Amino acid sequence: MSSVGKEYLDTVIRRVKYYKRLAEQAFDQLEEKDFHFQPSSESNSMAVIIQHLSGNMLSRWTDFLTSDGEKEWRQRDDEFNIHPYTKQQLMDLWEKGWNCFINSLQSLKEEDLLKTIYIRREPLTALDAINRQLAHYPHHVGQILYIGKMIKNEKWQSLSIPKGQSENYNKTEAVKDPAKKYS
Repeated sequence: MSSVGKEYLDTVIRRVKYYKRLAEQAFDQLEEKDFHFQPSSESNSMAVIIQHLSGNMLSRWTDFLTSDGEKEWRQRDDEFNIHPYTKQQLMDLWEKGWNCFINSLQSLKEEDLLKTIYIRREPLTALDAINRQLAHYPHHVGQILYIGKMIKNEKWQSLSIPKGQSENYNKTEAVKDPAKKYS
């Protein structure tokens, strides 16, 4: 039988991988120029969101249990500047951040969950810090999906249940092993 702490970590890792894959399925539908589409002057492009997520993940999850999550080397303001990155360069940043995050999560033990860590000198339990990021990262994945839908419009390939297909989904897909969606 699994403990609550182990189950929590396993669940978080599954969910995190799901959100990563969801954004990647959006990326697969896009051309290089689409990554730099900015819906408005106050909006971020996917490229900027990728830069920010990568910077945040590298800062928060490098030496997660032993150093402040806001590293001195992080250049947060620069994450929001426009850079002429190619799609491949953006995907490299994406992978680097997510690998740091997921590897750090996978290294945690249940007894680590109640340890105190710091983000910008604010003390948090590791569990609270994980929850904080589990809210932050899917928020940005949602922005990526929304921008992708704007760009592709009627050519967008749904990443969930397509409009008008809920009844069919509930009869067929919902009975399949739900764990496979997240592994």
